[in-house]
Amino acid sequence: MGRFIQIVEVGPRDGLQNEKAVLTPAVRADFVRRLEAAGARRIEAVSFVHPKYVPQMAGAEEVMAALPPAEGGSRIGLVLNGKGYDRALGTAVDEVNVAMSATDGFGLKNQGLNVDQQVQMLADIIAGRRNAEGAPGAAPKLTATLSCVWGCPFDGEVSVEQVSELVIRIAALGVEEIALADTIGVGDPWSVTKKVEAARKAAPDATLRLHFHDTRNTGLANAYAGVEAGVDILDASVGGIGGCPFAPGATGNIASEDLVYMLERAGFSTGYDLDQMIETAHWIGDQIDKPRLSALSRAGEWPPAASQTSA
Repeated sequence: MGRFIQIVEVGPRDGLQNEKAVLTPAVRADFVRRLEAAGARRIEAVSFVHPKYVPQMAGAEEVMAALPPAEGGSRIGLVLNGKGYDRALGTAVDEVNVAMSATDGFGLKNQGLNVDQQVQMLADIIAGRRNAEGAPGAAPKLTATLSCVWGCPFDGEVSVEQVSELVIRIAALGVEEIALADTIGVGDPWSVTKKVEAARKAAPDATLRLHFHDTRNTGLANAYAGVEAGVDILDASVGGIGGCPFAPGATGNIASEDLVYMLERAGFSTGYDLDQMIETAHWIGDQIDKPRLSALSRAGEWPPAASQTSA
C-alpha cells in the first residue's frame, strides 16, 4: 500500500451540530460504533458545550458511557473552555480537542473570548494538566483546532501572518498536534499550500491536521493540496454533513467516503471499508432526513464492488 493518510471522522460532532435533527445520545453512540466498524480509528465523538447553545450535542457524558472501550482507536471530545475540559475529564474520551479561532470576531461569537483570551484559556488548561501530573489516571491527549484560518464570517480575510503568529503561540504551550480549519469553506488549493508551509515553519515540531468545509465546492481540491504539501491527517464527515452554528454560511464538511475514494484511487491507504462508509452515510442521512448527501453515496464506488470480486 502507498502512503497512509489518517482521516479523522468528525461526523458525530461537527457533522451533527448544525443539523436541525436532534438525535438521542443512544443513536449518536450507535453512529460512533458504525463508523468504527467501517474503519474509523480517530473519531470526534462528542462536544462538551452547553446544550442551550448547541442542543444537538446535549448528553455528551451519556454518549461516552454508552460506548465500550475503543480497542486500538481514539475518541475525541471537543471543548471550548476550561469548564468543557473539566467535563471531558469525567468521561472516557481518549483525546480532548480545544477549539480556538484565528480571529477576534469568530472567537467572541463562538466562545465569548478574543484571540488573546483564547490563548490564555489554552495556557490555563495546559497548566492544570501539568499540575495534575502524578494524579491517578492518565490525562487524555490534548490537541488544538484553529478555526477560520482561511477566512472569518465577521472579520473577513485572514492573513498568513495571523495564522503563523497563532501557531507559534499554540506550539510554544506544548501542543503537539494543531489542526487548521477552513470553517466557512472559503479556501483554495494555492492558499492551502501557503498556509500549510507557513504553519510548518512556525511550528516545525508540531503535527499538522487539516479540516475543510465544502461550502464552495473546493473541499476535495483543498484536501489534495494539503496532502501534496505533506500533511498526513485530514478531518472529514461521513455523508458530508455538518457546519458551524456560530458561523453564518458554514455548510457541510468534506464527505469522508468521497475523500477515501479519491485517496485510495490514487494509491494512498486510509484503512476504511468504503462499502461500509457508504452504508453508514445512507444510515445517518435517514436519521437526519437528508438521504444520499455525498457524491459517492449517490453514484457508488468505481470499479463496482461486484466487479472487483469477480475479477
